Amino acid sequence: MVSTPIRPLIAPLFVPGDRPERFAKAAASGADAVILDLEDAVAAERKAYARECIRSHDLDGSRTIIRINARTSPCFEADLSALRAVPFSALMLPKARCADDIAAVHAALGRSVPVIPLIESAAGLAGLPDILGAPGVCVAAFGSVDYALDLGCAHAWEALLLVRGELVLRSRLAGLAAPIDGVTTAIDDPVTVERDARRAADLGFGGKLAIHPRQVVPISRAFLPDEAALSWAQRVVSSAGTGAARSLDGEMIDQPVVERARRILARAAKPHA
Repeated sequence: MVSTPIRPLIAPLFVPGDRPERFAKAAASGADAVILDLEDAVAAERKAYARECIRSHDLDGSRTIIRINARTSPCFEADLSALRAVPFSALMLPKARCADDIAAVHAALGRSVPVIPLIESAAGLAGLPDILGAPGVCVAAFGSVDYALDLGCAHAWEALLLVRGELVLRSRLAGLAAPIDGVTTAIDDPVTVERDARRAADLGFGGKLAIHPRQVVPISRAFLPDEAALSWAQRVVSSAGTGAARSLDGEMIDQPVVERARRILARAAKPHA
């Protein structure tokens, strides 16, 4: 397996590729990356226009991800042909089902690039080991709405808990960064967005896809340790001593607990875009 590293993505924000007037606003939203969308957010008759908008725009490639159309789409080859000279940090591939889908991206583009496969179907979940082991894959993302549609289940936390756990587990086994959770469709409900993001963080996800600038702050907040967690971590690390098991505030503290506390402090200290 040859993976391609990419900087951590906590709250990457989708923007329709045919709305160039929104590109700068999205970049200024606090999102750590902007996902310019050529797929679901763009009507079929505007796909060519969206490609031209992206190709002609002055993009910050270090913070730009582009979601192309799926390999099975008639737009797949046209998307990649249009993007050959466009700066971006990664391509997002929807409806990924196998390693051949990833290889097809590199072949059509004419070079190897970081790829974020979207897991959006039962076939994609079944093919996870193959997909995550493909050269160029940098991190997986969960296409939760399409996945729920494919299975005929509710787009609800309980119904999708199994696949979320599998994504976290398989990403870890593949040696990849923690995956990115799917969207919360509520745009004007920051409480729900933050709750969903905190659940994802607790499960082991590294970030969550955003579909509106108002979602960026609650998602980012959920993936940072709160005051209680920071206080706990500081006290645990301060009492680390020799590393032998001991008690702190009625809780057993051994080396794995100390390491978890150190990771919490490290996460809080990292700069976020």
